[in-house]
Amino acid sequence: MVASRQHNLLVVLSCPVLARVLIKGYPLKKINSGVVNLQAVIDMEKIKVLFVCMGNICRSPTAEGVFEKLLKEQNLEPYFTIDSAGTHAYHVGEPPDWRSQQAALDRDVELAHLRARKVIMGDFEDFDFLLAMDDDNFVTLMNACPEAYKSKISYFLDYAPQLDVREVPDPYFGGKYGFERVLDMIEAASVGFLSMLQKTGRVNEKV
Repeated sequence: MVASRQHNLLVVLSCPVLARVLIKGYPLKKINSGVVNLQAVIDMEKIKVLFVCMGNICRSPTAEGVFEKLLKEQNLEPYFTIDSAGTHAYHVGEPPDWRSQQAALDRDVELAHLRARKVIMGDFEDFDFLLAMDDDNFVTLMNACPEAYKSKISYFLDYAPQLDVREVPDPYFGGKYGFERVLDMIEAASVGFLSMLQKTGRVNEKV
Protein backbone atom coordinates (compact mmCIF):
# COMPACT_ATOMS: atom_id res chain seq x y z
CA MET A 1 0.00 0.00 0.00
CA VAL A 2 2.82 2.42 0.91
CA ALA A 3 4.62 1.64 -2.34
CA SER A 4 1.42 2.25 -4.28
CA ARG A 5 0.95 5.63 -2.62
CA GLN A 6 4.52 6.62 -3.31
CA HIS A 7 4.08 5.65 -6.95
CA ASN A 8 0.91 7.74 -7.24
CA LEU A 9 2.65 10.71 -5.62
CA LEU A 10 5.53 10.47 -8.12
CA VAL A 11 3.04 10.33 -10.98
CA VAL A 12 1.22 13.38 -9.66
CA LEU A 13 4.33 15.48 -9.02
CA SER A 14 5.78 14.59 -12.44
CA CYS A 15 2.73 16.14 -14.08
CA PRO A 16 2.62 19.97 -13.84
CA VAL A 17 -1.17 20.02 -14.16
CA LEU A 18 -1.70 17.54 -11.33
CA ALA A 19 0.93 19.23 -9.18
CA ARG A 20 -1.01 22.46 -9.58
CA VAL A 21 -4.18 20.65 -8.52
CA LEU A 22 -2.45 19.47 -5.35
CA ILE A 23 -1.16 22.95 -4.59
CA LYS A 24 -4.74 24.18 -4.89
CA GLY A 25 -5.67 21.69 -2.18
CA TYR A 26 -7.02 18.65 -4.00
CA PRO A 27 -6.98 15.75 -1.48
CA LEU A 28 -4.05 13.45 -2.26
CA LYS A 29 -5.64 10.66 -0.26
CA LYS A 30 -8.47 10.54 -2.78
CA ILE A 31 -5.96 10.19 -5.61
CA ASN A 32 -4.09 7.46 -3.69
CA SER A 33 -7.29 5.59 -2.92
CA GLY A 34 -8.38 5.57 -6.54
CA VAL A 35 -11.45 7.71 -5.83
CA VAL A 36 -10.17 10.31 -8.30
CA ASN A 37 -9.57 9.39 -11.91
CA LEU A 38 -6.19 10.95 -12.73
CA GLN A 39 -7.05 11.58 -16.38
CA ALA A 40 -10.30 13.23 -15.34
CA VAL A 41 -8.39 15.59 -13.06
CA ILE A 42 -5.98 16.46 -15.86
CA ASP A 43 -8.84 17.09 -18.30
CA MET A 44 -10.62 19.27 -15.75
CA GLU A 45 -7.58 21.57 -15.55
CA LYS A 46 -7.09 22.00 -19.31
CA ILE A 47 -7.99 25.16 -21.20
CA LYS A 48 -10.99 24.19 -23.32
CA VAL A 49 -11.55 25.98 -26.63
CA LEU A 50 -14.42 25.55 -29.09
CA PHE A 51 -14.27 27.09 -32.57
CA VAL A 52 -17.70 27.75 -34.08
CA CYS A 53 -19.01 28.47 -37.58
CA MET A 54 -22.29 27.57 -39.27
CA GLY A 55 -21.88 24.04 -40.65
CA ASN A 56 -18.54 22.98 -39.12
CA ILE A 57 -17.03 21.94 -42.45
CA CYS A 58 -14.94 24.98 -43.50
CA ARG A 59 -13.94 27.71 -41.08
CA SER A 60 -14.21 26.15 -37.62
CA PRO A 61 -12.49 22.83 -38.45
CA THR A 62 -9.77 24.85 -40.17
CA ALA A 63 -9.36 26.87 -36.96
CA GLU A 64 -9.23 23.67 -34.92
CA GLY A 65 -6.52 22.22 -37.16
CA VAL A 66 -4.44 25.40 -37.31
CA PHE A 67 -4.59 25.95 -33.55
CA GLU A 68 -3.74 22.31 -32.89
CA LYS A 69 -0.65 22.65 -35.11
CA LEU A 70 0.37 25.81 -33.25
CA LEU A 71 0.07 24.05 -29.90
CA LYS A 72 2.15 21.11 -31.16
CA GLU A 73 4.88 23.46 -32.32
CA GLN A 74 5.08 24.97 -28.84
CA ASN A 75 4.64 21.69 -26.95
CA LEU A 76 1.43 22.96 -25.37
CA GLU A 77 -0.97 20.22 -26.51
CA PRO A 78 -1.27 18.57 -23.05
CA TYR A 79 -2.69 21.76 -21.59
CA PHE A 80 -5.59 22.22 -24.01
CA THR A 81 -8.78 20.55 -25.16
CA ILE A 82 -9.80 21.92 -28.54
CA ASP A 83 -12.83 21.17 -30.69
CA SER A 84 -15.03 22.75 -33.32
CA ALA A 85 -18.77 22.75 -33.98
CA GLY A 86 -21.49 24.36 -36.06
CA THR A 87 -24.52 26.35 -35.03
CA HIS A 88 -26.56 24.35 -37.56
CA ALA A 89 -26.82 20.61 -38.20
CA TYR A 90 -26.45 20.72 -41.99
CA HIS A 91 -23.36 18.50 -42.16
CA VAL A 92 -23.27 16.46 -38.95
CA GLY A 93 -20.91 13.51 -39.28
CA GLU A 94 -19.28 14.78 -42.47
CA PRO A 95 -15.55 15.53 -42.89
CA PRO A 96 -14.43 19.09 -43.66
CA ASP A 97 -15.01 20.40 -47.17
CA TRP A 98 -12.35 18.91 -49.46
CA ARG A 99 -11.25 22.41 -50.49
CA SER A 100 -10.65 23.32 -46.85
CA GLN A 101 -8.74 20.09 -46.40
CA GLN A 102 -6.54 20.73 -49.42
CA ALA A 103 -5.79 24.36 -48.58
CA ALA A 104 -4.92 23.37 -45.02
CA LEU A 105 -2.78 20.42 -46.13
CA ASP A 106 -0.74 22.78 -48.30
CA ARG A 107 0.27 24.40 -44.99
CA ASP A 108 0.88 21.08 -43.22
CA VAL A 109 -2.44 21.20 -41.35
CA GLU A 110 -4.35 17.91 -41.30
CA LEU A 111 -8.17 18.06 -41.18
CA ALA A 112 -9.22 14.69 -42.65
CA HIS A 113 -9.83 13.09 -39.24
CA LEU A 114 -12.35 15.74 -38.14
CA ARG A 115 -16.12 15.27 -38.33
CA ALA A 116 -18.81 17.93 -38.16
CA ARG A 117 -21.09 18.27 -35.17
CA LYS A 118 -23.61 20.79 -33.89
CA VAL A 119 -23.13 22.95 -30.81
CA ILE A 120 -25.00 21.49 -27.83
CA MET A 121 -26.10 23.16 -24.60
CA GLY A 122 -23.39 21.38 -22.62
CA ASP A 123 -20.71 23.16 -24.66
CA PHE A 124 -21.49 26.46 -22.96
CA GLU A 125 -20.62 25.00 -19.57
CA ASP A 126 -17.81 22.68 -20.67
CA PHE A 127 -15.69 25.09 -22.71
CA ASP A 128 -13.76 28.11 -21.45
CA PHE A 129 -13.81 29.89 -24.81
CA LEU A 130 -16.37 29.69 -27.61
CA LEU A 131 -14.90 31.54 -30.60
CA ALA A 132 -17.38 32.58 -33.28
CA MET A 133 -16.35 33.12 -36.89
CA ASP A 134 -18.90 35.80 -37.80
CA ASP A 135 -21.87 37.93 -36.71
CA ASP A 136 -24.55 35.34 -37.46
CA ASN A 137 -22.86 32.63 -35.43
CA PHE A 138 -21.99 35.00 -32.60
CA VAL A 139 -25.65 36.05 -32.31
CA THR A 140 -26.85 32.44 -32.53
CA LEU A 141 -24.49 31.41 -29.74
CA MET A 142 -25.45 34.35 -27.54
CA ASN A 143 -29.16 33.66 -28.01
CA ALA A 144 -28.77 30.00 -27.05
CA CYS A 145 -26.31 30.50 -24.21
CA PRO A 146 -27.40 30.65 -20.56
CA GLU A 147 -26.68 34.05 -19.03
CA ALA A 148 -24.00 32.65 -16.72
CA TYR A 149 -21.79 31.61 -19.65
CA LYS A 150 -22.22 34.46 -22.15
CA SER A 151 -18.84 35.94 -21.23
CA LYS A 152 -17.17 32.86 -22.74
CA ILE A 153 -18.35 33.80 -26.24
CA SER A 154 -16.30 36.11 -28.44
CA TYR A 155 -15.30 36.75 -32.03
CA PHE A 156 -12.24 34.76 -33.05
CA LEU A 157 -10.86 37.65 -35.11
CA ASP A 158 -10.89 39.92 -32.06
CA TYR A 159 -7.52 38.27 -31.41
CA ALA A 160 -6.15 39.60 -34.70
CA PRO A 161 -6.99 43.32 -34.50
CA GLN A 162 -4.32 44.10 -37.11
CA LEU A 163 -6.64 42.60 -39.74
CA ASP A 164 -9.20 45.35 -39.04
CA VAL A 165 -12.10 42.95 -39.65
CA ARG A 166 -14.24 40.98 -37.24
CA GLU A 167 -15.66 38.22 -39.42
CA VAL A 168 -14.03 35.24 -41.09
CA PRO A 169 -15.89 35.06 -44.43
CA ASP A 170 -17.54 31.79 -45.40
CA PRO A 171 -15.50 30.41 -48.34
CA TYR A 172 -18.03 27.70 -49.22
CA PHE A 173 -19.34 29.37 -52.40
CA GLY A 174 -16.05 30.90 -53.44
CA GLY A 175 -12.91 29.77 -55.19
CA LYS A 176 -9.47 28.73 -53.99
CA TYR A 177 -8.53 32.27 -52.99
CA GLY A 178 -11.36 32.33 -50.45
CA PHE A 179 -9.98 29.31 -48.61
CA GLU A 180 -6.47 30.74 -48.64
CA ARG A 181 -7.75 34.03 -47.23
CA VAL A 182 -9.60 32.17 -44.48
CA LEU A 183 -6.40 30.34 -43.56
CA ASP A 184 -4.46 33.61 -43.40
CA MET A 185 -7.03 35.10 -41.03
CA ILE A 186 -7.23 31.99 -38.86
CA GLU A 187 -3.47 31.72 -38.56
CA ALA A 188 -3.25 35.34 -37.42
CA ALA A 189 -6.06 34.94 -34.89
CA SER A 190 -4.61 31.68 -33.57
CA VAL A 191 -1.29 33.34 -32.83
CA GLY A 192 -3.07 36.28 -31.21
CA PHE A 193 -5.32 34.08 -29.10
CA LEU A 194 -2.44 31.98 -27.80
CA SER A 195 -0.41 35.12 -27.14
CA MET A 196 -3.28 36.52 -25.07
CA LEU A 197 -3.42 33.34 -23.00
CA GLN A 198 0.32 33.51 -22.41
CA LYS A 199 0.37 37.22 -21.55
CA THR A 200 -2.51 36.87 -19.09
CA GLY A 201 -0.95 33.83 -17.42
CA ARG A 202 -3.62 31.37 -18.47
CA VAL A 203 -1.08 29.12 -20.19
CA ASN A 204 1.76 29.80 -17.78
CA GLU A 205 -0.44 28.59 -14.94
CA LYS A 206 -0.73 25.24 -16.69
CA VAL A 207 2.93 24.72 -17.60
